[in-house]
Amino acid sequence: MRVHVTTVVQSCFAVLRRIRSVRRVLPRHALLTLVRALIVNKVDYCNSLLAGMSVQLHDRLQSVLNAAARLIFTARKTDHITPLLRDLHWLRVPERVKLCVLAYRCLHGMAPSYLSDDLVRTSADGNRRQLRSADSPTLVIRPTRRSTLGDRAFPVAAARAWKSLPPTVSDAPSLLSFRSRLKTWLFELTL
Repeated sequence: MRVHVTTVVQSCFAVLRRIRSVRRVLPRHALLTLVRALIVNKVDYCNSLLAGMSVQLHDRLQSVLNAAARLIFTARKTDHITPLLRDLHWLRVPERVKLCVLAYRCLHGMAPSYLSDDLVRTSADGNRRQLRSADSPTLVIRPTRRSTLGDRAFPVAAARAWKSLPPTVSDAPSLLSFRSRLKTWLFELTL
């Protein structure tokens, strides 16, 4: 993942340098649209693969979002970034990983079968005893041998992310309301 992150960071900073050269002639809403289209989408592209990535690589991607927020607000490098991210309503890079959205799609039949077949509800697992917790909407977390590769696998990482959600978020009736509740919960949790 180091090569992918390096490529994304380099291309995003190149685009930021180009946008900075025309920043003065653009209104803020146009600048924000450019940054979302050219920077944020690159950082978010296939970000579910970034689950379990090292903190160093997360920090490199976060530096791109920080630079984009400073560009939008014309802030100095020494200014604190949290208020800027809060005003833009942007999550930090580890929270942007969309494993929970993929898990929701798998559990509600909106994902391809090669993904949804890997996630097993505790109530559907025949090897478990009939306990009260068997009726809960949690997923079975498979044991892994390697923390580097096994814990990053989709069935394991998605089940752990789903388990961490509060019931008010995981019980959402639609994908749109789930995304809204998830972002609100993550935003309150981190920023």
